[in-house]
Amino acid sequence: MSTSTTCKATGLRCRECSHEYELAPIYTCEWCFGPLEVMYDYDAIKSSISRESIANGPDSIWRYAELLPSSRDAAVDLGAGFTPLVRADRLAAALGLGELWIKNDTLNPTNSFKDRVVAVALSRALEFGFKTVACASTGNLANSVAAHAAHAGLKSYVFVPSNLESGKIVTTAVYGGNVVAVEGNYDNVNKLCAELAGMYPWAFVNVNVRPYYAEGSKTLAYEVAEQLGWQTPDHVVVPMASGSLLTKIDKGFRELHKVGLLDDEPQVRVSGAQALGCSPIATAFLDGADAIKPVKPDTIAKSLAIGNPADGYFALDVVRSTGGGMAAVTDDEVVEAMLLLARTEGIFAETAGGVTIATLKRLAEQGVIKSNERVVAYVTGHGLKTLDAVVPVAKPTATIAPNIEAFHAAFNIEEN
Repeated sequence: MSTSTTCKATGLRCRECSHEYELAPIYTCEWCFGPLEVMYDYDAIKSSISRESIANGPDSIWRYAELLPSSRDAAVDLGAGFTPLVRADRLAAALGLGELWIKNDTLNPTNSFKDRVVAVALSRALEFGFKTVACASTGNLANSVAAHAAHAGLKSYVFVPSNLESGKIVTTAVYGGNVVAVEGNYDNVNKLCAELAGMYPWAFVNVNVRPYYAEGSKTLAYEVAEQLGWQTPDHVVVPMASGSLLTKIDKGFRELHKVGLLDDEPQVRVSGAQALGCSPIATAFLDGADAIKPVKPDTIAKSLAIGNPADGYFALDVVRSTGGGMAAVTDDEVVEAMLLLARTEGIFAETAGGVTIATLKRLAEQGVIKSNERVVAYVTGHGLKTLDAVVPVAKPTATIAPNIEAFHAAFNIEEN
């Protein structure tokens, strides 16, 4: 099995004005302050990558190392990626859909898709020579940064809102790094980290190494295409916080065609999912607006609670240009969707997954998602991370005395 790759990233380019920079730990354009994105030598990638070379690679995101901004040799690898793509016929029947798949990213090392982006970010941070890594997080990113930093022997500082779910605090602190609870919401935490990034020589994964970090999300497109026999779905539903995940999944499908791994140019409709209590991108889409107005988050879906989304405009553009849709679903709909997914497909999703499935349901009812489409819904985190959301409704069916009579009194069972 081949384990060596040469990084094909060539530099950074501003997504607004196209000004180019060398590969460095920077994230904004000095000319227009736009966000930077990694550039690649796609001709070189096309000449060296194939379906066979990918199949012979590791069962992780690093099978696609040629398309990532770090070499496989430098990888910080806990085994992120290559999670199951599950055919969801029972859920499809409940929603009146045809071919439905769930991309089940609950099975990553720290149980969320953030392991993909963190593996790439920390690999690149090591190549830049950083000794300390940090992040602003609503929980899942904190888990992943702490775990990957421990594995790589790096110091870590993770900054989270002080009202974060206790489970996410515990599953971050267990790795032995520094967990800093900040009074305020995620946007307050992110502002603090942006200020600290200018003071300390640390790799802030979602600040100064953000261009590399974001590229890890593309692997969610690569895997879906490979798992569908190198075909693309007709429609995908993606949860949105900053909006970056959605834009990178779209980019990933297009890159596969650019380097010759897909026979046909992808025509994937991309839809975005947000919770009503923090839905600045969906609100702009539904209002037909171009400006995204920041909001103060108020939702149980805390992993999506970014009131001022950095990539919101780009997410809007992707959804509009591909003919997708958006929805802003209530907290009650989120919980109902978590239960629906669990009882139909045996997948326990966190609240962000509930947002995705509730949006899938809403868009199916509205006819935005059609019954003849091949649909993939992205479930990006495990339900054990957000137990508080379902504690009020997920209870014992009955509490009985330890005897047969009590059981029969509680359950009227008819033999089949």
